[in-house]
Amino acid sequence: MSTGASERETVGTPAGDARITWYRDAVPARAVLAVSHGAGGGIEARDLRALAAALPGRGYTVALVEQPWRVAGKKLAPAPKTLDSGWTALWPALAKPGLPVVAGGRSAGARVACRTARELGAHAVLALSFPLHPPGKPEKSRVEELTGAGVPTLVVQGARDPFGRPGEFPPGTEITEVAHGDHGFAVPKAAGVGEAESMSTITDAVAAWLDGLFA
Repeated sequence: MSTGASERETVGTPAGDARITWYRDAVPARAVLAVSHGAGGGIEARDLRALAAALPGRGYTVALVEQPWRVAGKKLAPAPKTLDSGWTALWPALAKPGLPVVAGGRSAGARVACRTARELGAHAVLALSFPLHPPGKPEKSRVEELTGAGVPTLVVQGARDPFGRPGEFPPGTEITEVAHGDHGFAVPKAAGVGEAESMSTITDAVAAWLDGLFA
């Protein structure tokens, strides 16, 4: 596991300043995993913190990306086109280390990664808690964003996610299920599964997937 050493970088975009927090290790990196947050939170999300702690020691630099609206202290995310333009503008900074870049995000950030992957030349996409549809409205599917990514994609989804449970995803989706997890991968105490175990499920699955991509 990484020691958690990090450095911050501010990147200007048409939507305002974005911020990248880099997590590196002494182990030579094979790729960069760039992950952004969702519409209702920041990079302090439990799954993003777990990836930043676990992956650098396994050979992957992790870049946690704060979108401009979050850096500016706003509470609500802007329209999808503005999110996409911010992500696109900071991509050169993510690619600067000269390594393949895996685009990722949780929830709304996963949608951004999928929508822009092909255009930006992302090597793959990591979709954490992909919001397949609004809660209770499966008819309003966003599956075309996911399937349209055009690159290898791993979905990590909580078993109780109201935005789309693992069984709702189309056949052939590469998916890791987090037992008892909700949209934020929180698990009820009655489940008998601790947060550390749930986070290990995520980090181990993502590491194995990355190892398969960069063997």
